Amino acid sequence: MPRLPTESYVPLLEEITQLLEASRQQAARSVNAILTATYWEIGRRIVEFEQGGESRAEYGASLMERLSEDLSRRFGRGFSVDNLESMRLFYLAYPPSRISETVSRKSDHKAKSETPSRIFTLPELTSAFPLSWSHYVVLVKRSRSEEARIFYETEALRGGWSVRQLERQINSQFYERTALSKNKAAMLKKGARAKPEDRISPEEEIKDHYILEFLGLKDEYSETELEEALIRHLEFFLLELGGDFTFVARQKRLRIGGEWYRVDLMFFHRGLRCLVLIDLKLGKFTHADAGQMHLYLNYARENWTLDNENPPVGLILCAYKDTAVAKYALEGLPNKVMAAEYRTTLPDEKLIAAELERARRLLDERRQLALSSRTRAKRGKGMPELEGK
Repeated sequence: MPRLPTESYVPLLEEITQLLEASRQQAARSVNAILTATYWEIGRRIVEFEQGGESRAEYGASLMERLSEDLSRRFGRGFSVDNLESMRLFYLAYPPSRISETVSRKSDHKAKSETPSRIFTLPELTSAFPLSWSHYVVLVKRSRSEEARIFYETEALRGGWSVRQLERQINSQFYERTALSKNKAAMLKKGARAKPEDRISPEEEIKDHYILEFLGLKDEYSETELEEALIRHLEFFLLELGGDFTFVARQKRLRIGGEWYRVDLMFFHRGLRCLVLIDLKLGKFTHADAGQMHLYLNYARENWTLDNENPPVGLILCAYKDTAVAKYALEGLPNKVMAAEYRTTLPDEKLIAAELERARRLLDERRQLALSSRTRAKRGKGMPELEGK
């Protein structure tokens, strides 16, 4: 087979690559627009059901749990209680009156009906939400006020912010800093600049886990599945350490203020007579992780601990690339003697970190093996390869 001339082939490859990247980005945006409109409608139905009377409002939590169970059984992933709660908050943050205003501005004439009960068409809803669903989840859950949410939404649209850039700006309190700045124009100009880490590739955009869940697809290499696999492994590992650990719950939900949280694993230690809360992070250990665990412990001490039990203890696990960290949160214990007893009784942190690292490496090796097997299978079917690659 003759070798293709590089000088004529490279431009062809570049043109096709650009075409595919643009098409994939457009496909992701189209699916995201439909997804966002659909989730707004789901949020509307949940809110209207809850507002159907006091008898319905009393069962708000059980409604979410039952909906999550039934929808997950029928449609697979994407309908966790947390995601349903995001849809409810999304509708409350963007009520029909605001949608009507947006639709009216984009139309040449006044909308036919501006009543709150108006039913919007799918094209109207998709045009009313130009950002992705991931953007709106961050906006409704992370913004401290309606003014801040509107500010971040406006700037995200104006600057074409990715979700990463939006999260970075919220984390840096860009809204508050801009409000206090004497030169707001300069602040807005500076904030609009994207950093290299903000960029999202077409592959990442099309593999957004919300899109994959909405389409019923499976991302074999998602962080969510890696986290779930590690949690299951750690659950078995701790139970095998001895008879002191008894399993209580996985993904234990708690609500503090208006925010929902989840504790990855919860055990009861029979020797110490206390709850053990375990939180797994796939990134580096940070002070924010410790602060979040202390928040969980304070909640557990007040709401989950029985009168004859000792204060709960937290275990923070971080699996970052080639390292693993395990840290106990013992600062909430009444005295140093009890803390020393906990240290002596609980498994060594280095032992747990080593097991976490071993499990993560094993999972990575299995993935690479599966990927290699699929590649060999494709080559075995006679897929052509270019010479001189």
